[in-house]
Amino acid sequence: MAAPFCFGVKQRKRFRFFGLLIAHKLFDLLVMHLGSMEEKSFCAWSRTVEECLEEYDVSLEKGLNLQEVEKRRQRYGWNELQKESGKTLWKLFLEQFADRLVHILLGAALISFILAYLDKNEIGEGGMTAYVEPLVILLILMLNASVGVWQETNAEKALEALKEMQSEQAKVLRDGSIIPHIPARELVPGDIVELGVGDKVPADMRIASLKTSTLRMEQSSLTGESNPVTKSTKKVLMDDCELQAKNCMVFAGTTVVNGCCTCIVVSIGMSTEVGQIQVQIQEAALEDDDTPLKKKLHEFGESLTKGIGFVCLLVWIISYKNFLSWDVVDGWPKNIRFSFGKCTYYIKVAVALAVAAIPEGLPAVITTCLALGTRKMARMNAIVRKLPSVETLGCTTVICSDKTGTLTTNQMSVTQFVTLGHTVSSIQEFHVEGTTYNPTDGSIPDWPEHMNANLETLAEIAAICNDAGISCQGHQFHATGMPTEAALKMGISGSKATSARNNGNHIANYTIENGMVKLVYCDQLIEKLKRLALLEFDRIRKSMGVIVRDLSGQNRLLVKGAVENVLERSAFLQLADGTIVEVDDASRELLLMKLHQMSSKALRCLGLAYKEDLGQFNDYDGENHPAHMKLLDPANYPQIENNLIFSGLIGLRDSPREEVHEAIKDCREAGIQVMVITGDNKFTAEAICRDIGIFYEGENLNGKSFTGKEFMELPLIKCREVLAKPGGRVFSRAEPRHKQDIVRMLKETGQVVAMTGDGVNDAPALKLADIGISMGIAGTEVAKEASDMVLADDNFSTIVAAVSEGRSIYNNMKAFIRYMISSNMGEVASIFITAALGMPDGLIPVQLLWVNLVTDGPPATALGFNPSDIDIMQKPPRKSNDALISTWVFFRYLVIGVYVGCATVGIFAVWFTRDSFLGIDLSADGHTLVTFSQLTSWGECSSWEGFRVSPFSAGGRIFSFDSNPCDYFSHGKAKATTLSLSVLVAIELFNSLNALSEDNSLLSMPPWINPWLMLAMSVSFGLHALIVYVPFLANVFGTVPLSFNEWCLVIVVSFPVILVDEVLKLIGRRMSRGHQKYKTV
Repeated sequence: MAAPFCFGVKQRKRFRFFGLLIAHKLFDLLVMHLGSMEEKSFCAWSRTVEECLEEYDVSLEKGLNLQEVEKRRQRYGWNELQKESGKTLWKLFLEQFADRLVHILLGAALISFILAYLDKNEIGEGGMTAYVEPLVILLILMLNASVGVWQETNAEKALEALKEMQSEQAKVLRDGSIIPHIPARELVPGDIVELGVGDKVPADMRIASLKTSTLRMEQSSLTGESNPVTKSTKKVLMDDCELQAKNCMVFAGTTVVNGCCTCIVVSIGMSTEVGQIQVQIQEAALEDDDTPLKKKLHEFGESLTKGIGFVCLLVWIISYKNFLSWDVVDGWPKNIRFSFGKCTYYIKVAVALAVAAIPEGLPAVITTCLALGTRKMARMNAIVRKLPSVETLGCTTVICSDKTGTLTTNQMSVTQFVTLGHTVSSIQEFHVEGTTYNPTDGSIPDWPEHMNANLETLAEIAAICNDAGISCQGHQFHATGMPTEAALKMGISGSKATSARNNGNHIANYTIENGMVKLVYCDQLIEKLKRLALLEFDRIRKSMGVIVRDLSGQNRLLVKGAVENVLERSAFLQLADGTIVEVDDASRELLLMKLHQMSSKALRCLGLAYKEDLGQFNDYDGENHPAHMKLLDPANYPQIENNLIFSGLIGLRDSPREEVHEAIKDCREAGIQVMVITGDNKFTAEAICRDIGIFYEGENLNGKSFTGKEFMELPLIKCREVLAKPGGRVFSRAEPRHKQDIVRMLKETGQVVAMTGDGVNDAPALKLADIGISMGIAGTEVAKEASDMVLADDNFSTIVAAVSEGRSIYNNMKAFIRYMISSNMGEVASIFITAALGMPDGLIPVQLLWVNLVTDGPPATALGFNPSDIDIMQKPPRKSNDALISTWVFFRYLVIGVYVGCATVGIFAVWFTRDSFLGIDLSADGHTLVTFSQLTSWGECSSWEGFRVSPFSAGGRIFSFDSNPCDYFSHGKAKATTLSLSVLVAIELFNSLNALSEDNSLLSMPPWINPWLMLAMSVSFGLHALIVYVPFLANVFGTVPLSFNEWCLVIVVSFPVILVDEVLKLIGRRMSRGHQKYKTV
């Protein structure tokens, strides 16, 4: 019969994930075939409006009737995102126990309960005292499980945030009538919906007709594009195209910035692009991996389990003769004798070994250290949502960053003014500082003290041929309307420029009224020039214009638009002094060359022009003018906007954050690779990457810059080769699935990936990454809820600071993990030596629990405050598979453990066998001395002839053994046990000083470098004093008060642990130097 196929823990986890993923995909396929096969196979963006109307059997004049709506709702369902049924609290609670160390403790608790029940009639073990040990173990496990449940129930809110993106109302045409406010969830495919400025799109829809000449959508949160996108009704030529290329589609959750249109609903609910993102978030959640530290602790737990099993087995082999004996007759065992009482005793020893070996306080200490780390990071504007992320940051090897709003401000800003000089062959340039909509941010350093006529005209066009504004919420400034137009107003309202315009008299350049920013200079220009008519922007002429009237009553036309188009329709040029000259080939070429230079820096360039002779519009005064009818037809606009006077051009862009360049440099020094994954176009993304230092100026980007589609079309091996090479990478026109796939590939190659982003399109990748980092100000709620950490200041450099802090926290956690493990080794050694020698047990499980949880806790936590190394960000990131404890460090703490075991067992034996030690008198309490041989064979006490024990006192208690002298080795050992426990506590407190540094001596790194550790040692010693001197606690823990002499003995025996480790550190340093010399040679 074949052996059954078995899975290990990791294999089972991987198998479970792939099983869920396959089931999920099969379900999707089933739903597609049963309900929405036609919808999925019909690519509305690559079909004409007429084909779409025919496909959905609807007309633009009548819409759907109510009967058809009901039929389609039964087929397609409601227009809403599905809500995943979350895990119950009970299931979450049980999942917290799926850990090997927890299983060992549960087994120890169960055995302790059984033994307590069997021994309940034994003297001193009756009542609740006998159950203290198992109850304490269970209490620890319950508390740890409760913390785990609390963390998980607060982590999964991303899907709810996605639902908030959905529009609540829609304006729908049904049965030939407009229904102005219908719940968006009631929409079905084929519905005719009208959209206007400010509307949130309720579903994925095909644009059927435009009611205005231009329609612009803000969809950066979905696609990552930095500017609003112009839409049209024209079909796309490809079925398989990028999301950004679907210019005839509007997507659920995006917003209308400019214009009005009529659309056909083509996808609802989970079939929309937002719905697909929800699916991707769910899939990413299934792929959640353990943090590097958790993996190491899991590996440690596996090793510890084997170690505990081996030691327990060894103790039983050594001790079997104490509860199992026989006579050998003729070579065969006869008269087999078995002592159940002694057998249960050695089961207790095994339980004590398990309790001693497991650092029960480790989860609590790690959680405390991480929580303290999160508080420190919060002061640095890095808000950690999931505690393990603090440690993960420390081993981050790759940062995958979104561009828009992360590396850049996501606020358009003017960077350059360009006009002609005093001749047609000269150019004037003015560089603008500042990258936000804050009026006090930036200036124009070279702006002339007195503006010339050309600059005055440029400012007038920028301010008045403009429909945008600036709003203020708290301390944050935002654009209302087109970001480009808001940037133009800010560009001419720089603080230094405003001062210059006012002849050096500094006045307030803005005020805030009802949340809107009033720009003083712009308002002055608007008062001078009254707007009479608007010539809307359209895609054909690529410009917009306004007819204005100045204070003298003269009408003028002000125009802004694409430089090539405006220049082509210009017959004249304005020079710096206001002189008007005709355009010639040389001047046109000069301006176009300047345009090319600016465009190569990823600047969006606008040409500005005006016209004074308006012909029939010279006396235009409003709708009643005879020429007004020509303004109603956009086809007349190119004719009106001709023979223009070109005034200059302005360069704008979504500028990089000022601090990003330095942060990228820090990442390079720290060995962290930075990759940019953005939805923006390739040219802009490459220019920004050169600007911030990811690529050097002139660097060949072949094999380093791809669109998302280009990269995904490469063979998988080639993709991995591209990602494995050192240096920066940029992926443009990336869709959510591209970002997710890139992060997944990086993780498969062993990289620890941090993903930054702020948009909805970033959410799946944020969820999948080892650590997802979202923007707190510009970030969407979806991105924040899918992330592990939120940057409160949207500052990329905060990530670098957080990585530095994460590295420091990891080093400190290593320190206290080593400290706790070395302490536990000492406890195991103590019990093992006791069992091997056959002595009474000096430490009981409840005492070990107290030491591991309470006494060790404060010093271990205080080690988390160790100062970080000065060169911590000049070292490469640690590998995720680096050993938590090296072979040499393990040997060191094995030596320390042996010393702890010898010291605790030794002082126990000294009390029983010696009346003084190292000149310290121990006979004051009047206890009876025994030989070492009697102590190691105490189980045979009942057979000793004439054995008597005198009564002795301890802390006001009289211990008498008249009825049974052998009780001297069980209940009479209270003083010896207290001494042994006190030595264990004192050694572990001294050992915490050893953990200040893995290699450095206490002479070079003295204890007071971490004052918190000194305080923690005092607290721990105070807690130990409580269980020694408080009667109730002393009764629970089986201790008695100690005298001054006995405390002196405790210190004398404990202090050498520092000297032992100092010698080992010295050897380690010399070995390290020798290894370095060998590598150098």
